[in-house]
Amino acid sequence: MNIAVLVNLRARKGTEGMGGLVRDLLPRARVALTRSLEEAQEWVDQLRHDPPSLLLAGGGDGTITGLLNELRSQGVALPAIGVLPLGTGNAWARVTGAPRPQVALKQIAAYGERLPPLRPFSLVRVEGRVAPFAGTGWDAEMIQDFKNQLAAAGPLKKAQSGLRGYLGAMFTRTVPRHLFGEGNPNVSVYNLGASALTIDASGAVRPLPNGGEGQLLYQGPAGVAGAATTPEWGFGFKAFPFAQAVPHRLSVRVYGAGVMEATRNMFRLWRGEHPMPRMHDFFVERLRMDFDREVPFQMGGDVLGMRRSLEFDLAEENVNLVDWRRLGRLVAV
Repeated sequence: MNIAVLVNLRARKGTEGMGGLVRDLLPRARVALTRSLEEAQEWVDQLRHDPPSLLLAGGGDGTITGLLNELRSQGVALPAIGVLPLGTGNAWARVTGAPRPQVALKQIAAYGERLPPLRPFSLVRVEGRVAPFAGTGWDAEMIQDFKNQLAAAGPLKKAQSGLRGYLGAMFTRTVPRHLFGEGNPNVSVYNLGASALTIDASGAVRPLPNGGEGQLLYQGPAGVAGAATTPEWGFGFKAFPFAQAVPHRLSVRVYGAGVMEATRNMFRLWRGEHPMPRMHDFFVERLRMDFDREVPFQMGGDVLGMRRSLEFDLAEENVNLVDWRRLGRLVAV
């Protein structure tokens, strides 16, 4: 099997030692240890001439999202991808049941010259880029606040790099800014594709009344508004618990509560409980969100700046991810 492995040395757990372990366990694999987007781009350019059948990507969701988009931009067919959890939130790694990277590599080595079990995922597309999730509002702010906190942490950076640091940034930066700021922006959400669906209080998928193409699906405050094809944002936060309830549709959520109500309900939101007051769920092929002011925007955990209007749609291609849970049942290491 033609295997390529990328280890992002800037990821939380990306190290030279991990690269050495890859070479020991998968001696025939093409290995890249990268510290920048430019280095990753150069490596992908080399892959164009002999695309891998399996690409193992060591990093967080930003690493995987960046790789997907670089492969697409260089015209390389998307290979099967195995996510090695070396990042911070590790949403896709959690959803696919990825074990510790050392165990994952041993499982791939033990499985031999066959592709491991795979699980297909659709992709959200925005502005020509794809990701497992994309959104605006508090989520994007919290990501940026977390990164700013890490940059200022100095020798305490390691202690601030996990869930504790993420929650710390949320409670010391994001929440206070909204408590004393101007409150949520307002958003108008328009359906641009086939008739929208929604989910009722019992969890059943239903047609949305007046949800046809061109219809206004929601207008009002939005603390968070986004779309996903995978249930998690990272750290086990089930931000889109119904993301795979309707095949070939994006799961779209708009949360209209204020920051105090959201904080009181944080653990219910984290678990993906349903129904929740002021939570609006839609299943669509394509839609547009227009905001009454600029809002921060993130894709796959990377903040891409401020936006006033965004169009989300379902990408034509899927990505096949290694199903680590099934693989773990097939091999013993």
